[in-house]
Amino acid sequence: MTEIKENWIAKGFIDEPIPSGTDLKTEIRRLCREKNAVIMAHYYTEADVQDIADFVGDSLALAQKAAATEADIILMCGVHFMGETNKILCPQKKVLIPDLNATCSLAESCPADRFADFVRKHPGHKVISYVNTSAATKAVTDVVVTSGNARRIVESFPADQPLIFGPDRNLGSYLNSVTGRDMVLWDGACHVHERFSTEKLLELKRLHPGAKVLVHPECKGPVVRLADVVGSTAVLLRHAVEDECDTFLVVTESGILHEMRKQAPQKTFIPVPPEDSACACNECSYMRLVTLPKVYNTLRYEWPVIEVPADIAAAAVRPIEAMLTLS
Repeated sequence: MTEIKENWIAKGFIDEPIPSGTDLKTEIRRLCREKNAVIMAHYYTEADVQDIADFVGDSLALAQKAAATEADIILMCGVHFMGETNKILCPQKKVLIPDLNATCSLAESCPADRFADFVRKHPGHKVISYVNTSAATKAVTDVVVTSGNARRIVESFPADQPLIFGPDRNLGSYLNSVTGRDMVLWDGACHVHERFSTEKLLELKRLHPGAKVLVHPECKGPVVRLADVVGSTAVLLRHAVEDECDTFLVVTESGILHEMRKQAPQKTFIPVPPEDSACACNECSYMRLVTLPKVYNTLRYEWPVIEVPADIAAAAVRPIEAMLTLS
């Protein structure tokens, strides 16, 4: 058994064989009741994972839900920084994530030590960090933002206050354009949203002339400028459901289409493909590491567990709580 556990740790997830015929969804729900566990899933995870979750949302909604839950165990079906955020907000609870390898290209692009050096080179600047960062990076931040609340929080600072924004240069550039600010930007990008191209989007616009274009602000500027609506996953979802248009071109991670189609089955949602692929969708390779068998094994064995060192958690909780207050 020790050898098996060491193998799990080396892999970052539990791959214990599941008996043939196991009804994973039924067993996962049973384990949740037995262990007083709540499952939270991001819109970018697989459809089966979203369907088994107690709550599905974007980064802001997941953080708000974590702060309010009374469960003993939080199983975060998403990427590593989301699990860290849950643990920081709920230090007394056990926080699990199905695969420790589910990191984030934005978080990886902004190591805490390099970001701290960057901040020191810009004295007098307040630091705004996107939620897609590690706890250690959040610890050198004044306030955290999501794509849904970033503009409001940027505009909450006095106009003459110099600002640093990291790590997403595309989101930062978009915020500069709509707020009139001149924030100093860290040079990071999301590996999903960076891959969208104007050419593929324009081609689909020609094929579907009546469609509206929904774009996430992590995309590059030329793509954003083709949008009818720019916003977080929650904003794009709400607009898709409420707008009178019946066809949408969706320029974000394709996992969101599952919830769009559930809430508005009479409408047509077309994923815009990445520029370097003929695939009809653009998926986050990290989010797709979260699978139903891993969710089952994670609940069964209560591992992998997310831990955040106390000193980092103490520093990181302040900018997260500042975000929740401003939201």
